Order: sequence, then C-alpha cells, then structure tokens
Amino acid sequence: MRIEIWADMVCGWAHIGKRRLEKALASWEGEPVEVVWRPFQIDPSAPAGIAAGEGLGAQWGATWRPNTLDAHRLIALAYETGGAALQSAVVERVLTAHFVQTLDIGDPGVLSAIAAESGVPWDGRGADLVRELLLMGKAKGVRTSPTIVVGGRALARAEPPDAIRDFLADAAGQPVRRLPAEVERLRHAESLLDQRDPLGALTLLRPLLDEHGTDRGVRLLAARAYFASAQLGRARTALEELVADVPDDSYVRHLLGRTLQRQGRPEEAATHLTLAAVMTPDYGDL
Repeated sequence: MRIEIWADMVCGWAHIGKRRLEKALASWEGEPVEVVWRPFQIDPSAPAGIAAGEGLGAQWGATWRPNTLDAHRLIALAYETGGAALQSAVVERVLTAHFVQTLDIGDPGVLSAIAAESGVPWDGRGADLVRELLLMGKAKGVRTSPTIVVGGRALARAEPPDAIRDFLADAAGQPVRRLPAEVERLRHAESLLDQRDPLGALTLLRPLLDEHGTDRGVRLLAARAYFASAQLGRARTALEELVADVPDDSYVRHLLGRTLQRQGRPEEAATHLTLAAVMTPDYGDL
C-alpha cells in the first residue's frame, strides 16, 4: 500500500505528522506500506509547544520562511535515487535542519550539504517534476499540510497515531482502481481547469499533447484551457480543427463561436453559435 504525504518542509505540523505516522506504522499489522513524500507549499505556523511534546526538542522552529521549492526538489530526487527509504532519511534531515538546527533550507549551500551527506545527485534536475507534483496535489484536492493520501482517500492534518492507524485500516479495506498514467494525468488537468487554473492544466497536458496529440479528448481539453487562459489564437486553431473532424459537435461549435466573439469577429461567431443552438437548443439561451 502506498502512503503519500503531501507536506511543506517549513510546516511544523508536517514534522509532527511524520513522527505520528512513524508511531502509527510501528504497530501496523496490515499489508506492507511504502511512504512517499510529495510537495505542498504553504505559509507555515509552527506549533512549538506541541512539537516539544512529540520529542522534537525545546529549541524548535526557524525564524524565517524560506522558499521550499529546492528542498522539495531534493526530496523528489532522493526518491528517484534510492526509493522511499532514502527519501524518508532526506526528509528527516531537511526537517531537522529547519526546525531543530534553524538552518535556512532555502540556502543552496545547506541543501547541497544534505545532498552530499545522503548520496543524492544535486545537479539542477527536478524543478519541473516538483512543479508538476504541486499541480497534481492541487488537482487531487490537497489543501493543507500535511495531508496523507491512500488511493482516493485523504486524511488532512497531523492526526494522532491511533487516528492515522484507523485511517490506514479503512483505506486498506477499500478496492483501489488504478488508472493508466495518461488517464490519471488527463483527469488531473481537467480538475485544474474546473478549479480555474487553466495554465496549470496546460502544464499537465503538455506531455499528453506531445504523445497523444491526435486524441480528441486531449485536444478538446487543451482548447478549453487555451480559451480560459485567453490564448484565443491557439483556442481558435484547436477548435477549428475539432469542428472540421466532427462538424456536428455542438459544444465545440459553441466554444468556437465564443472564441470568435472574444476576438472581435461577430459575423463568423454568429455562424457557429447559430448552428450550435440548432443542435442543442440550450446554447441559444447562453
């Protein structure tokens, strides 16, 4: 069973949550688990008193709030290099550096030292991967740090070990439907578009457009994202191609008409809007 932890390295609750998850897993008697850390970025509020109660030390919490993109990059590369075990060790090292040693984990020198100690190649890779993972977390509905995700179920915040163990037991009892990676990426892109993040949707769609550029579903979602992000020239080109392929698709015609309206081409727009309304009368009321 894969346990994903979406968390920010400057989130005090992430450090506490790591300890609580470890305590929960110490008495876990279910199937073997793999714990994978995923990036999330927040404005942290460090709960120092509770941290001391979890045995994390009295002097806990840095006085600054660094950008954590590079720290997340190091953590992602740790997983690529040595799997979950190495990643967990690097996460512990980064959290300790920030909260216990009060080092600046936005400082390239600090991260380079952690990478060298851990045997993780630190060569500038991973930024695009982290940005994609941040978008995927948003698409999945992750809204707080930490959030534990197993399959389609999520547990937000650093709950006590018993609550985490109960959550894992419930999740383990649910069937997991694994979708092909391409389908999952398409659904994440659609979720971002529904959340009014068309540029994020296009970021996730880029590999699909490269590899499956003839797929109508991929092309239509990209056209919608172009329209929503005011890339009207690209939207028009994509929609005209889709209309040429399937002339009786009323939705595509309606969206093409709206695109032409926004481009200041009312006569061309009227043709498509009228045809769309004939095929689907509800469009005539929009």
